Amino acid sequence: MIIVRELTGGIYYGTPRGITGVGAEMRAVNTMTYTRPEIERVARMAFHLAQTRRKKVTSVDKSNVLENSQLWRQVVREMGKDYPEIKLDHMLVDNCAMQLILNPKRFDIVLTENMFGDILSDEGAVLAGSIGMLPSASIGDRRPSGAWVGLYEPVHGSAPDIAGQNKANPLGAIGSVAAMMSYSFGLKEEAAAVETAIEAVLESRHVTADLRPSGAPATTEQVGLAVCAAIG
Repeated sequence: MIIVRELTGGIYYGTPRGITGVGAEMRAVNTMTYTRPEIERVARMAFHLAQTRRKKVTSVDKSNVLENSQLWRQVVREMGKDYPEIKLDHMLVDNCAMQLILNPKRFDIVLTENMFGDILSDEGAVLAGSIGMLPSASIGDRRPSGAWVGLYEPVHGSAPDIAGQNKANPLGAIGSVAAMMSYSFGLKEEAAAVETAIEAVLESRHVTADLRPSGAPATTEQVGLAVCAAIG
């Protein structure tokens, strides 16, 4: 599953925003806003990814109560006509949160806006067993060569609370390298080799403590070396 989350718009960046007033008159405002080009940009990425996978996009919104989501659904539906080979369906975000737990195999590409994607992507970590498993890519423009400009990192960031303890799960970071090879450098075979090595290490159960609640866990270094050995 890939969650395609819009990253530069929505309620996190909309204006007006802030806290006004004092005492009983205090009031907080955040503005959820999207333009058609913003929706088109992220939807185009989702459809592009779907073409190389199971050819299915699930667009997630809250169009039963939010006009913002009504525009989102309208634009995505219109764009779907340009990709007739892609099966497009729409799902309300609360139902999506439930279906991710009940039947995750129904999803392939999940397309959604900033705040919904923030929540659903962390829920997705439960499906993989640990948030340390998840790679991520912040994708920008596309070069004439077809390569994407991107920033690649594990979805959890740098895990400063366990820095220097040699127990962080490195697989999200290693998976992010595989994503970089695939999307920015077009090195599909090399990316597949890394991903296959990660699968081999998971099957061996030579994993860090977050994936091994009982028994002796491997260290960060040991897992990294095991992936290197599996590639070799």
